[in-house]
Amino acid sequence: MSETTVAQNRSPLATAPEETPGHGLLLGRKVVVTAAAGTGIGFATARRALLEGADVVISDWHERRLGEARDKLASEFGDQTVGQVVCNVQESAEVDALISAAAGELGRIDVLVNNAGLGGETPVADMTDDEWDRVLDITLNGTFRATRAALRYFRAVEHGGVIVNNASVLGWRAQRGQAHYAAAKAGVMALTRCSAVEAADFGVRINAIAPSIAKHPFLAKVTSDELLDELASREAYGRAAEVWEVAATIAMLASDYTTYLTGEVVSISSQRA
Repeated sequence: MSETTVAQNRSPLATAPEETPGHGLLLGRKVVVTAAAGTGIGFATARRALLEGADVVISDWHERRLGEARDKLASEFGDQTVGQVVCNVQESAEVDALISAAAGELGRIDVLVNNAGLGGETPVADMTDDEWDRVLDITLNGTFRATRAALRYFRAVEHGGVIVNNASVLGWRAQRGQAHYAAAKAGVMALTRCSAVEAADFGVRINAIAPSIAKHPFLAKVTSDELLDELASREAYGRAAEVWEVAATIAMLASDYTTYLTGEVVSISSQRA
């Protein structure tokens, strides 16, 4: 019997636990989440923020999916604000407009979650300039554009704030076919560290998460089932994370439970290294 099989058989977390209920971690906070349409980490993060008592504005480039996500959240959290702003993070003007519109709808912004990113699977020798550029532009440059817009807002209003970036363990680790994505996520980690030092001057904390693998339908569209199964088998729990488990860590980083944490990247992984 393999080490992985033994770990799966003995671990009480080989089966995903029930979602943790909200505990008011973000009560009264105003939160903006990018790339929140669909069923991935962004949507789960917006839902977790609402569960923790926040008002939320979600954004995405796909207007129909964004509207469906907003309606789903609003139907569950009818007493809280759930706004939507269409935004393509590849366009600086749209990112700036997102921050302005969200501040207007919510009254202020306390938290920005940079979730927008794009993956793929192409060996370096076969990768085109367009593939490389698109992944880097959405995943790294998009995070930069949103961070810049939010920091300009926080600096002007002088009430502090929090930014949480979505990186990946691939910012540290090698995986075939992922050079563009890994490079972008490593860049997000570096951006997190450097911008956090600057943001401390006006009371803003910036941290990042680095998930290993989180289970959601969109992932299957850009990665083979065989690879997903292989990656999940490497985890100590023998399974991928649920998206709510990732979102719960983001909520913690956005909350007052981490007031002395900035410029850090928190790995969300059960890998044994």
